[in-house]
Amino acid sequence: MTTVDKGLFFAVMGLTIFGLVMMSSISISASFDVTGQNDFYFWRHFRYLLMGIPLFILGFKFPYEKLKKLSGLILLLGIILLIMSITMGESYGTAARLWLKLGPISFQPVEIVKLSVIIFLSALFSSGKIDPGSLRGGFVPFTVVLGIPALLLVIQSDFGSLLVLSLTAAAIYYISGANLKHFFGGIGVCALGATIVTMTTPYILHRVKVYLNPDLDPLNTGFQVKQALIAIGSGGAFGRGFQNSIQKFDYLPEVQSDTIFAAISEEMGFFRILVLVGIYLFIAYRGFRIAQRTPDMFAKLLAVGITVSICGQAFYNIGVNLALLPNTGITLPLISYGGTSLLMTLIGFGILLQISGYRKEQRKRYYHA
Repeated sequence: MTTVDKGLFFAVMGLTIFGLVMMSSISISASFDVTGQNDFYFWRHFRYLLMGIPLFILGFKFPYEKLKKLSGLILLLGIILLIMSITMGESYGTAARLWLKLGPISFQPVEIVKLSVIIFLSALFSSGKIDPGSLRGGFVPFTVVLGIPALLLVIQSDFGSLLVLSLTAAAIYYISGANLKHFFGGIGVCALGATIVTMTTPYILHRVKVYLNPDLDPLNTGFQVKQALIAIGSGGAFGRGFQNSIQKFDYLPEVQSDTIFAAISEEMGFFRILVLVGIYLFIAYRGFRIAQRTPDMFAKLLAVGITVSICGQAFYNIGVNLALLPNTGITLPLISYGGTSLLMTLIGFGILLQISGYRKEQRKRYYHA
């Protein structure tokens, strides 16, 4: 029986339960707008959490070594689903067709793609068949693997997911032993491409301008920025108290997802919200610690990818709510409403905990040999 990282386990469980509790308070107004009842998003979030428990166990129990053999198939499946979402997906009021509906099931393929790219790149760079430090064996395969889903996300105008995916893939490539000239050269090309896309896409350029000056569009894009800051500032040192947020009532757009951090800050206050931020920092620390200590290269890259993907998304969401970063519609992992995101996050943490257990078992065998 493996011994998992108990600190990471309790941090993940604590955030999950905390997210459910806060959803019961924060989503009241948004739920009423949808169904006329106050608990719509709470029960939906609760049902997704129940579905996520067996998936979390699957991530923990399914031998991660087998993911290496299945990595190509998993990536192919993710890309096919992403293409399907472009051609036959649902938008549900967003600018992009992010949801794919198959019968009674509706989900976001991009969340599956994020994990599939992590698994495939980890398998590729740990295979021993290519040299990550070379142009042909490292940079070119990395560019192709990232480029295909990245192009599909650009077509979808889902730049938030593209940002998280690119950051995660870059972290895996770097840790695998990338040539720094290739690595930073790639970052430069991406930065140039992002600048060109921003300058030539009116709504993206508008968002960047409003990010720099919310008063340019105070009733639309700038409204969310201002209301989020008002909510965070209104919380003061110790908050208004549970269920006492005012901004959640029609002031914070997508309060159950994108701006939930601001509403939580209003209810909890500065000092309590620091604990929430600290838990994400702790998860990042434990994830990187697990990656550092495992002798298995595939597990190392897998742990880095999962950690960067989840924690990077968390800190970007927090940065958006604090008006430190442009808004790209990124949710807060384990806290925000979003079924597919919650399920894939729980699978990822299950895999990460499994890796932590194997790492400890390997150390025990080493010291008792």
